[in-house]
Amino acid sequence: MLKALLCLSKTIIVIMRYNIKDILDIGPRCIERFIDSQTLAQMPNLEIALAGCSNLSGRYCVARTAPLEHTLFYTLAGQGKLTTQNEQYTLNANTLIVLPAKQSFEVKIDTEHWDIIWLNLANTKRWQHLNLAQALVLTDQKLEPLHLAMELLYSEPNANLRESVMPILSHYLNATLQNNSQGAAHNRLISLFEEVDKRLQFNWTIEVMCEHVHYSSPHLHRLCQAQFGKSPIQQLIYLRIERAKNLLLNTAWPISHVASYVGYSNIFIFSKRFKKSVGMSPSMYRK
Repeated sequence: MLKALLCLSKTIIVIMRYNIKDILDIGPRCIERFIDSQTLAQMPNLEIALAGCSNLSGRYCVARTAPLEHTLFYTLAGQGKLTTQNEQYTLNANTLIVLPAKQSFEVKIDTEHWDIIWLNLANTKRWQHLNLAQALVLTDQKLEPLHLAMELLYSEPNANLRESVMPILSHYLNATLQNNSQGAAHNRLISLFEEVDKRLQFNWTIEVMCEHVHYSSPHLHRLCQAQFGKSPIQQLIYLRIERAKNLLLNTAWPISHVASYVGYSNIFIFSKRFKKSVGMSPSMYRK
């Protein structure tokens, strides 16, 4: 009973750690330039609800519970910290974070200065591909032209001149979000199992794999089923057995060494798993 209570208390602590409440704490040293609604109305096809450029210093913390729009933050310089209900992220220069609508978050400054651009995109059919299972973090993004376009949209009073800048904004939003939102989950999953395949002797667990890709266990399971038709552990076993088959046919290593190399310290467990997967024992397969 005591053990169960201790486990429960640990669970509660984890949940409270990521409990998001609405916060708007912007200090006097923060400078924000909002693109006005009249300018945004000139780009109805982009369905941008709000956007701006910010030079932050001192106090800055904004948290929203279940926001109606998708939220984008792109770091130009400095560093921020993002907390969602499940994860925490460091937002370095050239990092774009995409926060899906209805998913609570808290974002705050994490260095002396933090320069960003940000956009709120309507949760409509236009941006439906941003309804992701969790935040999308894209590093090494070269979005300075997007930043310059937003600065011009803010500062240029002539509506005709602003129109010449709008295609730049449209291009970078469409190219970055369309390509990365669809491919990021796939690429992250593939990268994970490429790393697994390089270190089959490592003690891979669900917890370790989830930590590696910043996914929850159920989300990783769904992605693996969609990509491989297997659970994460089944895919790990598949990779281990495939490597073992190759080593059995192309080396003279003792079976115990093959087993150890692909992550099985117990040769009997390895032999049992191999036979279940291949239909014969390792020694028979080698013959």
